[in-house]
Amino acid sequence: MKIEKPINRGRLRRFLGKEYFILKRKWEWLFSGKRWCSERVKERFPHHVFSHKSMILRPLKDVEMYLQENKRTNLRLAVEKLDGLVIKPGETFSIWKNVGRPTKGKGYLEGLVLVNGSTGKDIGGGLCQLGNLLFWLFAHSPLTITERYRHGYDVFPDVNRKIPFGAGATLSYNYIDLQARNDTSRSFHLSLWLDDTHLHGALTADQKMDMKFRVEERNHQMSQQYWGGYSRHNQIVQIIENHNGEVEEKLLVENHAIMMYNPFLEE
Repeated sequence: MKIEKPINRGRLRRFLGKEYFILKRKWEWLFSGKRWCSERVKERFPHHVFSHKSMILRPLKDVEMYLQENKRTNLRLAVEKLDGLVIKPGETFSIWKNVGRPTKGKGYLEGLVLVNGSTGKDIGGGLCQLGNLLFWLFAHSPLTITERYRHGYDVFPDVNRKIPFGAGATLSYNYIDLQARNDTSRSFHLSLWLDDTHLHGALTADQKMDMKFRVEERNHQMSQQYWGGYSRHNQIVQIIENHNGEVEEKLLVENHAIMMYNPFLEE
């Protein structure tokens, strides 16, 4: 798989481009005709769909730990806006439509961000962990993932990885979003919370599920590009088994990323 060498944009170009796409997304919120989920209830629905958790503090090479501690605060503020959301038939879930812009005034702190394959820091950084967890929840449900992005770079090697590479979603307010539409006759309830060590999520339904979901990685490969760098590729496939034992497969995402480390052992 051929990947072109990335182009580094100037800071002003990146800022103006970001603000343009933020305004464009706000226009979509108002005039797209989508029905956005907004109702929140405390009690979970009776039928379990899927649950998952991910570690909050993960020591990373060349990343200061205070950024990881700040991430806990950022996650807590975002979770407060999403916990208890009900996704009714025909409605679309959006992270940013419900969370809003993460700012200092709302209590958000500097956290880890990735810019052009390098680590940096910015207000609200670290919320990609929330996108990753929600993508994994939705991938194990009948919700249709309608919008999802991931980093074009693979920055950190696989250390204690629990889920396949690329089985997540990156975020940047508000045009790099994770959205999922409910095309079923069921309603789904989203529960999110933090404890001392993990971010937790659970999805429940108001009607009993008549199918099972699992997710597999396919066609994983690493290759060297013509310009000298390495790239990584795979597919994330959803496998659906109905009550009769019939199996259907659905390609959720296909990932292509430039690797920021040498994936092969030196001779």
